[in-house]
Amino acid sequence: MKGFLISWKAIKREAIDYLGVFIGVTITALSLVWLQIPNKIAAGGVSGLAVVTFHLWGWPVALTMILINIPLFLACLWSFGPRFGAKTLFGAIFISVMIQFWDSVINVMPLTKDPLLASLYGGVIAGVGMGIAFRFRGTTGGTDLAAQLLNRVSGISVGHSLLVFDGAVIAFAGIVFNSTELALYAIITMFVTSKILDAVLEGLDYAKAAFIISEHSSEISARILNDLQRGATGLVGRGLYSTAQKEVILCVISRAEEIKLKEIV
Repeated sequence: MKGFLISWKAIKREAIDYLGVFIGVTITALSLVWLQIPNKIAAGGVSGLAVVTFHLWGWPVALTMILINIPLFLACLWSFGPRFGAKTLFGAIFISVMIQFWDSVINVMPLTKDPLLASLYGGVIAGVGMGIAFRFRGTTGGTDLAAQLLNRVSGISVGHSLLVFDGAVIAFAGIVFNSTELALYAIITMFVTSKILDAVLEGLDYAKAAFIISEHSSEISARILNDLQRGATGLVGRGLYSTAQKEVILCVISRAEEIKLKEIV
């Protein structure tokens, strides 16, 4: 009976994860159809490349994305083995499905023809969608798969690989569309997307850890406890040059309390 309950909880958790990934890719697909595709904003990644080929040759964005994502996934599966998650494949397929759904079934019309508004709000919506997908341990496919492959082959970090791939797509779009402005708008979208994605994953309110080294650690600790109503931890530190031991105060504070803590110190 206990084994059955554990199995049921695992199934329920997986179902919730897949639902979360589905919601995330649905929102991301809406950003593309609603704002990015009609305004020629190719903000890096496979989706950006698909936007370019759509306006260049009329290839459907959904089809282009799935034709690129599936081989990338299979290459990663062959390279990394079974640990490469099924949720990645799920997200890579369903983002194309939902792009086609929003475009052909719902027939969503462009929200704006202003490229600046499209780049800003497109980045916000895409960031929310991708953040939801990532929170539920999925992805939307794309150049993050190619970046992991490049990291495996060449040792280049995933972050640098993503920068290379996304930068190449944006530069390619700027050349194809013969517009430096569209490339700059794409950079705005990419920046906004990353910031919103971080906010969804980590929250808007983040804490800071402060290390305080002082001859007056006892007085500072008392003020932190009384004035900030915060706890603190006393750590034993030793100067590598002087070899003298000192107490190091570790205190975790919110952004709003940072100035007050500096005043106390």
